[in-house]
Amino acid sequence: MSNLHLPQDPTLPDYQQYIREMILERGFKDQSISELLMLLMEECGELARACRKHTAVQSDITRETHKDSIDHELADCLMYILAISNHFDIDLERAFREKEEINKKRIWSK
Repeated sequence: MSNLHLPQDPTLPDYQQYIREMILERGFKDQSISELLMLLMEECGELARACRKHTAVQSDITRETHKDSIDHELADCLMYILAISNHFDIDLERAFREKEEINKKRIWSK
């Protein structure tokens, strides 16, 4: 039984802390950054497949999979992004805010 708990209305730091605890509880603390990146890329591929199925993009892949839920694949990607952030001791909320301030000053073309 898991002792993990995510607050009712979690903040991004709450999610990062949850992932820290989850990694310890589930025995993943020794995963390297290479492993985390490969797992993230795998989840991104599953997200792409789920999106493809929902937009009817044709593909030669005919086998059905139970992994076609966009919301669950996004959650999986987020978990690995948070794990990578934690691996490098990055406050993702701070990084997001800093990067968005930079982006606000850019000129965007259509």
